[in-house]
Amino acid sequence: MKRWNMTLLSVLLLAVGALQSTASALQEPANPPTQQSQPSTRQDPADQSSTMSQGAETQVFSGKIAKAGSKYVLKDSATKMTYLLDDQSQAKKFDGQNVKVTGMLDAQSNTIHVSVIEPGS
Repeated sequence: MKRWNMTLLSVLLLAVGALQSTASALQEPANPPTQQSQPSTRQDPADQSSTMSQGAETQVFSGKIAKAGSKYVLKDSATKMTYLLDDQSQAKKFDGQNVKVTGMLDAQSNTIHVSVIEPGS
């Protein structure tokens, strides 16, 4: 009888251990994220301009220079887009005119970093 009780006790202890392992496994994610496998997406604000110039290409935009509030913008009638121009003094010279703007677009702020503004056709 003692031997049977010992066997039953052993089986119960094994079952309890197995249940605890299963409950623990269900509470933890199957593939916990690690610092090494996921690159950091945080960026120092001082580095944003260098990142933009690395990924951005110089483009040519066509449209009309107009004033939006106190700022000059480029209104592209073909795409119905309006872009803020970072060189306000150059843009002011072409107020109300059709132009071609060469520069790099910062898509986050919808701002063209102007290289050249020239009369359009």
